Amino acid sequence: MGELYRIDGGPRSAIVIGAGVVGLSTAWFLQDRGVDVTVLDREGIAAGASWGNAGWLSPGLAIPLNEPGVLRYGLRTLLDRQAPLHVPPSPDPRLWSFLARFAANCTSRSWTGAAEANSPLNEECLEAFDVLTANGVDAPTIEAPITAAFETPEQAAGLITELRRIEETGQDISYTRLTAADLAERFPQATARLGAGVRIEGQRYVDPGRFVESLARAVVGRGGTIRHKFEVASLRAHRHALSVRSKTGQTVNANAVVLATGAWLGDLGRKWGVKVPVRAGRGYSFTVPTDRPVPGPLYLPDIRVACTPYREGLRVAGTMEFRKPDAPPDPARIAAIIASARPFLTGLDWDRRTDEWVGSRPVTPDGRHVIGATGTPGLYVAGGHGMWGLTHGPITGRLLAEHITTGKQPEALRPFDPLR
Repeated sequence: MGELYRIDGGPRSAIVIGAGVVGLSTAWFLQDRGVDVTVLDREGIAAGASWGNAGWLSPGLAIPLNEPGVLRYGLRTLLDRQAPLHVPPSPDPRLWSFLARFAANCTSRSWTGAAEANSPLNEECLEAFDVLTANGVDAPTIEAPITAAFETPEQAAGLITELRRIEETGQDISYTRLTAADLAERFPQATARLGAGVRIEGQRYVDPGRFVESLARAVVGRGGTIRHKFEVASLRAHRHALSVRSKTGQTVNANAVVLATGAWLGDLGRKWGVKVPVRAGRGYSFTVPTDRPVPGPLYLPDIRVACTPYREGLRVAGTMEFRKPDAPPDPARIAAIIASARPFLTGLDWDRRTDEWVGSRPVTPDGRHVIGATGTPGLYVAGGHGMWGLTHGPITGRLLAEHITTGKQPEALRPFDPLR
């Protein structure tokens, strides 16, 4: 295999398992540091959570999932099939163990710790996108505020309270209160049911599928290799290298490996000492035609629905379904999103929807990502981003590439230690 390490001690080659935004960003930034990269994926580019999500680049709303109110909300809606949070009846003991740990972390202390951990990533995440788009990733990021809309000013005040708590962790967020008249003027799609809003400034959005596909082309254009339909069967550590073997018997070797397998991270990571469980929080989306252009992203927090301008229409995304990532899609979840959003939005042709999709967000019980070295030399993980994999994907890749090539853990990654 030749010399495995460069003169500066960094690896000459790396394998990244997972061709979503996190894995491809890590590959790109490793290449930027002189590492030869091979990307492996069990399906193909953006086959997990990267293609059909809402496409928001939203550091102002990258709020940890383990907010104390979520526990009360979850218990109240547990048996409601129309609720945004859905846990199907299941005998899976690991799922219930995970949910118990998640519930135990729905405290102000744990939430604040996760919010403080996110703050450095939120500060730098948009700049990491700019690095990519300035260097060969041909997919624009569109600057636009995200508007959260509510039925009453009292409901809007709840989001403002949460944003203020985020500000207390050191993050700078700019936001403006909106009246019903403000909403109606900006969004022709808003019905009279929406009586108040909050506009979060300094955010962006992107066509996520186009972005990740362009990022993959950039990795290949810089000399990288992407191998599709490579389902990992085993990973072995040797003295100076690691080898990854597929279920069909193919083997790839390198002296660093990154597990960036999204909601499937728990299965591989558990074998290599990663103690933080990762479960699939599945989200659904679809695209609908609109009779008038939508001026920007619109968020309906009370029903957990995110709407984004997308290819002459509107991408509508929502729900959090705790089910195995490979389970077939449940049409009832699409119907539940439509039923909850229809009273608040007009001018959408719900019956002509296209691109129905389900993807698995990788969720951790403590609201913090899983990024860094495992107990095995040369083996790293990058995942557990929950709903913010797109927002934090490039900055994760940049920080992890620094960690891998220098051997020094960036301060921003310490709260995300996979061995915590």
